[in-house]
Amino acid sequence: MTTRVLSLPDAALRFGRPHRGRKRLVFTNGCFDLLHPGHIQTLEASRALGDALIVGLNSDTSVTQLKGAGRPVVPESERAELLAALDCVDAVVIFNEPTPRETIAALLPDVLVKGGDWPDDQIVGREEVESAGGKVVSIPVVPQYSTTALLQKIRNLPPPPPAKS
Repeated sequence: MTTRVLSLPDAALRFGRPHRGRKRLVFTNGCFDLLHPGHIQTLEASRALGDALIVGLNSDTSVTQLKGAGRPVVPESERAELLAALDCVDAVVIFNEPTPRETIAALLPDVLVKGGDWPDDQIVGREEVESAGGKVVSIPVVPQYSTTALLQKIRNLPPPPPAKS
């Protein structure tokens, strides 16, 4: 795995409040099961809000708990590697819990970003971030992209024709 995929203790040592100086830390999270342009646009918009972006990535176990059997399609190590390879992402932290509250509390980002499809009162980590002087930003969802819709399309494709000998 890339050096930008960090454990929570390593991320806290590198990006936690006492260690980041004047850098403005942005945090967002998600499953990122099939990376699509909507994800990229959201991550780039998130990164533009600060000096460094950490992405909290749901572990395979937490994705299955949230999305059900058959998910994730892509294993956590591969999802983390893909995210870490993006220029706009400074680090990725995989978390096993159903929510990233523990990760957010350890890092206390200056900006917490969630998609606009999340009601303000349901954004996990809001209290921790705001009580530490940070802010929560909702970024509009890119409407034409959806991992669930993409998976539905893939699963409904007709089988390929037999291979020619």
